[in-house]
Amino acid sequence: MGTISQLHERSRQPAYRIQSDEEALEIARTLASGFARQASDRDMNRVLPYEELDAISQSGLLGITVPSEYDGLDISNAVLAEIVAILAEADPSIAQIPQNHFYILEALRTDGSEEQKKFFFGRALAGDRFGNALSETGTKTVGHYNTRLTPDGFGYRINGRKFYSTGVLFADWIAIFALDPSDKLTMSFVPRGTEGIQIIDDWDGFGQRTTGSGTTILHNVYVNGDAVVFHHKGFERATTIGSVGQIIHAGVDLGIARAAFAEAVEFVREKARPWMDSGVERASDDPLTIARIGQIAIRIEAASAMVERAGKKVDVAQISTTERHVVEATLAVAAAKVLTTEIALEAANTLFELAGTSSTRIGLNLDRHWRNARTHTLHDPVRWKYHVVGNYHLNDVKPPKNGAL
Repeated sequence: MGTISQLHERSRQPAYRIQSDEEALEIARTLASGFARQASDRDMNRVLPYEELDAISQSGLLGITVPSEYDGLDISNAVLAEIVAILAEADPSIAQIPQNHFYILEALRTDGSEEQKKFFFGRALAGDRFGNALSETGTKTVGHYNTRLTPDGFGYRINGRKFYSTGVLFADWIAIFALDPSDKLTMSFVPRGTEGIQIIDDWDGFGQRTTGSGTTILHNVYVNGDAVVFHHKGFERATTIGSVGQIIHAGVDLGIARAAFAEAVEFVREKARPWMDSGVERASDDPLTIARIGQIAIRIEAASAMVERAGKKVDVAQISTTERHVVEATLAVAAAKVLTTEIALEAANTLFELAGTSSTRIGLNLDRHWRNARTHTLHDPVRWKYHVVGNYHLNDVKPPKNGAL
């Protein structure tokens, strides 16, 4: 892989090497504490988190999923999801950006060549960030692509236009997904500064405002032949690519739920007034309010437990990649994603239900929790996860193999 190793030079110092799951969690908590301080300001003024992403790179968190045979920690997926939830509770935009990074590393683990794994896992351990150029608009479905990979000498040329390119603004490497001449999906690793790549910061969603999920235009972009992974193979057999990607999304939603719940508790304790018919002096003594807070707390606890359980099933499926283990992991992650989606939205709504009209003031920016929840939970329709789980139990239909499950 001599050609790939010459493609990219780093200016940052090598990342810290994390030694254990516990250390990874503690580093995430420390980073999250700092990220939370300016999270509302970043959202209101759309300040992109370049410095925060650099801190994540240097912390070593971006290398925690690298397999042990490539000198990585090979962290449990349950711990990975919790780390994402910790970061998302502080700032869900920051937590969403590495989702694609970890998905790409799982795709590499599954279908990359030995040389590709050695090189790119090494770059992840060094702190390099991988962003995705995957989704497109204007296609028949989200699973269809117009971007093309065509042979050119010892390499290929890529032409197309991507949207929702989360993480590309902050990336060292862009993983470009394109169809080859046989209409098979490929994933190509290209340094961000490669000629022909145009990145447009045009993401204007009302939530997750600082993920940098804008447009990437690819005009005759050259990629070395040994930097192309045949991604379609990962969905022609049982793998954990989709499960890993989805449990990270569940972690983001879980973090949003926790953040909204914390804001609700603080506002009710410190600022909310009791309802005039409640007969109590403080809003926090209102029995209906107490019950509602308890209800949300229990559902968050249930979602957390489901995410942890699903993560452990993904661990098993990665170690023993049988169809039975992969199906079990897929169903568990789908259930976790359903619960975290629903509790993120419910917790954000309950914040205003209990805090009252004064909580809607623009300056408080409490609506960011609902906006973030509503935006992020649109990634994959929960109604189809219910269908997948129900169809398996009722009709013995195995879940489809794709990145959304």
